[in-house]
Amino acid sequence: MLVVAWGGNEFTPLLVMYREVSDFSTVTVDALLAAYVLGIVPALLLGGPLSDRYGRRPMLLPAAPIAVAGSLVLALGETSAVVLALGRVLCGVALGLVMAIGTTWVKELTDSAARQGANIDSSAGARRAGLSLTLGFLLGAGVAAGLAQWAPWPTHLAYVLHALLALGGGLWLLVVPETRPRETVSPSRLIDDLKVPAAAHRRFWRVVVPVAPWVFGCAASAYAVLPALMMDQVTGRAVAFAGALTVLGLGCGVGIQVLGRLIDTSDSARASVIAMTIVAVGMALGAVAAARLDLVTTIAAAAVLGAGYGLALVASLSEVQRIARPDDLAGLTAVYYSLTYLGFFAPVVLAALAVQWSYPQMFGAGALVATGCLLIVAFAWRAHLPSAEPRSSEGVRRG
Repeated sequence: MLVVAWGGNEFTPLLVMYREVSDFSTVTVDALLAAYVLGIVPALLLGGPLSDRYGRRPMLLPAAPIAVAGSLVLALGETSAVVLALGRVLCGVALGLVMAIGTTWVKELTDSAARQGANIDSSAGARRAGLSLTLGFLLGAGVAAGLAQWAPWPTHLAYVLHALLALGGGLWLLVVPETRPRETVSPSRLIDDLKVPAAAHRRFWRVVVPVAPWVFGCAASAYAVLPALMMDQVTGRAVAFAGALTVLGLGCGVGIQVLGRLIDTSDSARASVIAMTIVAVGMALGAVAAARLDLVTTIAAAAVLGAGYGLALVASLSEVQRIARPDDLAGLTAVYYSLTYLGFFAPVVLAALAVQWSYPQMFGAGALVATGCLLIVAFAWRAHLPSAEPRSSEGVRRG
């Protein structure tokens, strides 16, 4: 999970480099950032349910070679938007498989350890999965930025390094215990496997859906939008600065995820409410940073947005894992992650709207919308808790 996430985010701090070495417009570069969503969403929606049928390992093994192919294609792109977009889509396919299947696999391995007597709380699976992804995003961005700023072959070296790491990560999967053996007796129709009844659960719609797009909406704002706005203030070190903001934001995300055990609770939406409060504050700070364009405010905004990303991710994952049944855990996880990646279109949407609206205005509008989502989640504080519902009822299972 870590090495594939590494490859998914190594492109992000290099956005400013591609603006310098090519004639791409801001909209084009931000569209390349979001291009891997075109690979992520199909892989999420297909990979999760298919892993319920064929097992976790068989469906996750292709992720590493696909990630290798994605990085090598990116290394060859440099000044071709088409080639870079293809590389991003391949990285997205690998990441989609890892997010849906890997998250579920980690949850099942954690639950297995708990049944064997390990002192593990119910949200540990979500935290472990979230930390694996976030650390991968952090390391990939930090290493890629450092290599692009100071090492030779700035448009190639980071991708080659990641390809080698991904090969090692893929081999590691061969020794991980399988938690979902392949169906051998009267399997259901494949089309039925792709249905996710738990997605109709009322708590999913009232608590998870309002938070989900802000997960990567916050992240993308912190390490794609803010660095681009600061390019003129950090001349000569733009790539390193973008990498530093990314590492800072994701580092704050890691820090707050570590505290997730103290914040998350199964009897209320406390973690989600706190997450959306941080998001709203982060967007407001983003508006101030976009207006002032000074280092201190920009760094503060990136840190708060990163914390919002981290807590929103683990809070919603915990809700998803409480709502889902074993048979649709992978599928509901896939639906959730698909919603989170809507946020990755934020930079390209803001760039397109910048001809009519200023970035301070757009960040301010984001703060207002985030506050609205906060209120929606707060009003569902203890509504439709899965533990309070008669889980044996198929009607309730469908929400």
